[in-house]
Amino acid sequence: MHRFKDLEIWKKSRFFCSEIYAITADFPDSEKFGITNQLRRASVSIPSNIAEGSSRNSNKDFSRFLEIAIGSAYEIETQLLISSDLGFLKDDKLKALSIQLEEIIKMTSKFRSTLKI
Repeated sequence: MHRFKDLEIWKKSRFFCSEIYAITADFPDSEKFGITNQLRRASVSIPSNIAEGSSRNSNKDFSRFLEIAIGSAYEIETQLLISSDLGFLKDDKLKALSIQLEEIIKMTSKFRSTLKI
């Protein structure tokens, strides 16, 4: 069993989640139940799945939860691009968030590959 609070991927994804909440606070009110909600839920999913997976008794189970976290990250990437297309997100913020997200994806994938299944 892994201590999720010690995992760098969990720490980075938790910080990233806070970033998503901050940027979506400026999205139009009409998007409260649309893309704002989708982005927030997907961003919460990343550290949540890392934490839940770490409690599992097998690396195979943990690996599956990491796979779900990575899927949520790709979902966020798409939603950020759509947010940019709709004019809700400036290019510089999109770039900064995309860099953070890419780092989370790479780190999670690499960590997943080290698990002995």
